[in-house]
Amino acid sequence: MIPKSVLRIVRSLGYALWLLLVSFSAVDRANAQQPAPAQSPTPTITAPRDVKARVTETLIDSSIPDDPALDQMLTAFSPKVRALDIVIGRLKGELRKGGMGAGPLGNFVTDGMRTQASAKLGKRIDLSIMNGGGLRRNTISEGELRARDIFELLPFENALVTLDLSEEQILKLLGVVVSSREAQSGARLTYITKTDKSSQLETAMLRDEQGREKEIDPKASYTIVTIDYLVNVGGERYSVLREGRNTKLVGITLRDAIMDYVKSETAAAREIKPRLDERFILDRANSVPSGEAPPK
Repeated sequence: MIPKSVLRIVRSLGYALWLLLVSFSAVDRANAQQPAPAQSPTPTITAPRDVKARVTETLIDSSIPDDPALDQMLTAFSPKVRALDIVIGRLKGELRKGGMGAGPLGNFVTDGMRTQASAKLGKRIDLSIMNGGGLRRNTISEGELRARDIFELLPFENALVTLDLSEEQILKLLGVVVSSREAQSGARLTYITKTDKSSQLETAMLRDEQGREKEIDPKASYTIVTIDYLVNVGGERYSVLREGRNTKLVGITLRDAIMDYVKSETAAAREIKPRLDERFILDRANSVPSGEAPPK
């Protein structure tokens, strides 16, 4: 029989090891790819030394006593690991990532960002933006939603940030959203595809929580919510975010916001389900045929 301490190591630290591997996978490919080092001269091969070594084999069974120090260490982690399996809601239909706007999975996350930022700050949030690359699961299947699902989807400690943009700035940002195929909530975007298969924003309308549309006012200021990663590390294409005014931390991480969103929607008896609300519309008449399916 395997000792209890060994079993507890496997149960308590197995998920932590998975999360560590996910974090390593998030390293930017461009940063990860480094030039090959210059070749060093061929080393001189010397005769191997006569090293005396021996190998022993220990059977892991009930004869090995539990380690009290290890048991005590695992006690602190066990409740946190068990908490990952708590059911926080139920999903009706499959959430899938893919295509323009990162699909229904991108819609789910950005809807949650906008809803929770608005609730926490007590003010209207006009638009939410999230990069599809930050969504680390491709699908979440229908059924019970557990804390583990949200941790796997959003393993990073990204914080929500709000800022105010002018009409010109918000249109520039929405152009980046379309060209980069990122996720958004709060707008209805019509776009075209070009000869080089890139996408370009054609028209944009803002939407309220009831889906009512309105034009972007040149004289108005609009509040958006996004993540600190895009503001601070998003590169040149997201430089418009650094031009915004009144940049503030919301006081909650993206992952916690989405878990709170699932809990609040469940408590209000509203279903968590894929939203197919035509927030991205492909203008096929003015596009170069690319074989791209309409966003869903």
